[in-house]
Amino acid sequence: MDKNPGDSLTYEQAGVQYDLIDPLKVAAQRAAASTARHLGQHGFHEIPASRGESAYVIDVGPFLLATIVECLGTKVLVADEMQRLTGQCHHDRIAQDTIAMAVNDLITVGATPLAIQAYWAAGGSEWFADTKRGQALIEGWRRACEACGVAWGGGETPALAGIVEPGRIDLAASCTGIIQPKSRLSVGDGLRAGDAIILLAASGIHANGVSLARALADRLPDGYLTALPSGRSYGDALLDPTPLYAGVTRALHDAGVDIHYCANITGHGWRKLLRHPAAFTYRIDRLPRVPEVVDFICRHARLDEQEAYGTFNMGAGFALFVGAEDREKTLALAAAQGIVALWAGQVEAGPKQLLIEPLGLRFGSDALALR
Repeated sequence: MDKNPGDSLTYEQAGVQYDLIDPLKVAAQRAAASTARHLGQHGFHEIPASRGESAYVIDVGPFLLATIVECLGTKVLVADEMQRLTGQCHHDRIAQDTIAMAVNDLITVGATPLAIQAYWAAGGSEWFADTKRGQALIEGWRRACEACGVAWGGGETPALAGIVEPGRIDLAASCTGIIQPKSRLSVGDGLRAGDAIILLAASGIHANGVSLARALADRLPDGYLTALPSGRSYGDALLDPTPLYAGVTRALHDAGVDIHYCANITGHGWRKLLRHPAAFTYRIDRLPRVPEVVDFICRHARLDEQEAYGTFNMGAGFALFVGAEDREKTLALAAAQGIVALWAGQVEAGPKQLLIEPLGLRFGSDALALR
């Protein structure tokens, strides 16, 4: 039983308030847009529609370049605590999460990942003395790069005593990709009513909503070692790595499937389906299976469904919007890459809103403000 059985636990209570964070993002975007003119001195120009998307795109002439930087967030604290409790190191698993945060954002605009840079900022030089942990991080990083066919170019390993807590490390990655031919660009120009919404399955919590998951651990009888219904420990299940979806988008491009739009379902949960700036109604008729650990969190944190779907991936790690004529082909190609895919619904003409019909949920145009 929970230690506080009568209390619910929301993402805001866990310390994450998007209504405070998102306005800064929008203000930064507007300031950044004024700097795009500097590309002209090199004969390049930006793709304006990529501002506010998950990756920034530059036209360099014969092809397009896309760039992104992302961090893992607080999932590293789960790995640290599980190592303390069990003696087992899981930093190879969170290495894949970190790369997935960058790569899965990059591919939303139609890019093929080319190179990854690592940023591993420790609270002091002593973090690097644990060679087993360091080697696990290196090996996990390398394996994830191999899995999505990207070169690991290098990185930075600062010791930031006074900024990062002692004994902790902040993990981040930047990624550069190529869009060639340019027709592979996917910033939503082709999105239209009648498009199918295909959801790619999540493996677990991924790396969003972890602040709430960590807060919940403090309320469970055995903390991270609390058993899920399957018998796995809560902490072990939280550390299931995020899938790398680059193989799916690459297979679709190679097969000639025109991807009209993509959304990486990370922070803001299913509200990310509203990321496109145009007014469309996104009607969901079928739901994916919710991973055991996510279901456990929602039940024990006593989240209502609106909060759950507005915070967690709820079984959907990535969304593809394709023409209805490509629906079955998309499902088959995803399956061939080892990723379960679901035809979840369709895009309709109408006001900007997300309707999750099986649950009677609605997210309006004000549910996501990223541009």
